[in-house]
Amino acid sequence: MYYPDELVEEVRMKNDIVDVISGYVRLQKKGANHFGLCPFHNEKSPSFSVSGGKQMYYCFGCGAGGNVFTFIMEYENYSFPEAVKLLADRAGVDLPEIEYSDEVKKKEGKKAKLLEINKEAAKYFYYQLRSGRGERGYRYLLERQLDEETMKKFGLGFASVSSNDLIQYLHSKGYADDLILEAGVASFDEKSGLHDKFWNRVMFPIQDINHRVIGFGGRVMGDAKPKYLNSPETVIFDKSRNLYGLNFARTSRQNHIILCEGYMDVIAMHQSGFTQASASLGTAFTIGQANLLKRYVKEVLLAYDSDGAGTNAALRAIGILKEAGISGRVINMEPYKDPDEFMKNLGAEEFRKRIEKAENSFFFELRMMEREYDLKDPESKTRFHREIAKKLCGFPEEVERENYLEAVAEKYRIGFENLRKLVAAYAAQTGLARPITRPLSGLAERKNTPEENRKKAQRLLITWITDEPEIYPKIAKYIAAEDFTEELYRKVADKLFAGLSKGEFNPAALISMFSDEEEQRQVAALFNTKLEELQTKQEREKALHDIIYTVKRNSYEYYSGRMGADVEALNQVIAGKKALEELSKTHISLDE
Repeated sequence: MYYPDELVEEVRMKNDIVDVISGYVRLQKKGANHFGLCPFHNEKSPSFSVSGGKQMYYCFGCGAGGNVFTFIMEYENYSFPEAVKLLADRAGVDLPEIEYSDEVKKKEGKKAKLLEINKEAAKYFYYQLRSGRGERGYRYLLERQLDEETMKKFGLGFASVSSNDLIQYLHSKGYADDLILEAGVASFDEKSGLHDKFWNRVMFPIQDINHRVIGFGGRVMGDAKPKYLNSPETVIFDKSRNLYGLNFARTSRQNHIILCEGYMDVIAMHQSGFTQASASLGTAFTIGQANLLKRYVKEVLLAYDSDGAGTNAALRAIGILKEAGISGRVINMEPYKDPDEFMKNLGAEEFRKRIEKAENSFFFELRMMEREYDLKDPESKTRFHREIAKKLCGFPEEVERENYLEAVAEKYRIGFENLRKLVAAYAAQTGLARPITRPLSGLAERKNTPEENRKKAQRLLITWITDEPEIYPKIAKYIAAEDFTEELYRKVADKLFAGLSKGEFNPAALISMFSDEEEQRQVAALFNTKLEELQTKQEREKALHDIIYTVKRNSYEYYSGRMGADVEALNQVIAGKKALEELSKTHISLDE
């Protein structure tokens, strides 16, 4: 449900962004704004700015930005309605009850009941571990060198040897057999009837990103099979779209997440201070899990087992991460099998060094592929080089492909031109990539700067107006929303100028008009372009005049190039030429 715009705006205005963000980030006032360490990426010097005047935030380091709703959505991973509700509750604003259809009410009611059952089961297992009946499980966890604080953090528990203890407990709480079965904590067969799914196992509650228990993993005590048993798929538990420990890892404030294979790996990592660790849930890594990770980081470090199965899983995961648009690196676990063993033997400091030396995923793939060839044999070595060329064709972007081509040529001591020709040949055959053409000068082609300069002038003007809205009446006759040639900039300018014309200045409200997360970031960046620090009034007046003149000239050139038979463009060109002539003779004063 989306609430009425007026109500949303009331909630936003009653939640001062500086007060709200101060509850999450330590802020210090510097000039007109507040600064702190960005909660969305790892940094040592504060680049995270919160503006009380604009009621928005922006990070000059990673580009995160928006209004108070955007912040809650980003930080808490909430939907827009959830963010509105949280802030409404904070400000004491009453929201209308959401009207659901009977079918939706029934569906949501069942989900709520299943979550309740899983929560009760987690509490029961937690209690059992710390009772006499869970002594064996508790001793096992201590032998794995877990401390009580870590056990508590992850809610570890124990399912006793009896096969119907949990069912009896849930009956005492009033839950019916059909719901207990549907929650995945019980099984049914003709011989035993309804019985506990988990028994004689150390229990690992699986939580979603909002810390709700949605399922369980159980590690058997003894030699019974399977060694690890997971909850079945349910209405609330989809293995392919959840990750163990992500509820903690997403708030670690690192610029990456470490992906492991097992529960104990994640827990051992967190206990050693690597709270960015997470793991897939007893299944192969999926694109759904990759897309989930993409919400929080742009890079994933793989800490998979160092054996053959772990290597194959890492190679598969690399492809999935690439498909999702996430870069990957691989942490070398050798001489130990997994992060848990590594941490026990070499410790956190050595693991930190391994993180710093994590291998680029493409070179990891090449290194694994190299094992299949005898590089002392010319024929085998040639085949290996051909396979490298094929893999290089997998980079559709020319700049990236060329960078890798140069790095591979250097690493494997292949003549650059020979490798380039081989790549070009395969690219032409397969159509996977265009052959790389190098400039005659040998220098990389420079970025086309005129377009970027046009955009920058437009961004500077919007930032200046939002920093000093009192200048708008002085420049309104020279500049219009149509002068902003970028579509997004034009939309923002149109709304901003319309408000300022009525004496209303509310840039933060503009962000809520854009539903796309990336557009919200771009709008926030528009209001936070860095202006050059100018000392005198004369310098500032000249700079403002130059920016306005540049925007107007770019607008004139833009519409001139599109004029043709377009009457609207013709009118814009005529008006633009007149304004340019007037601007060239006009002094814009910043005096009150």
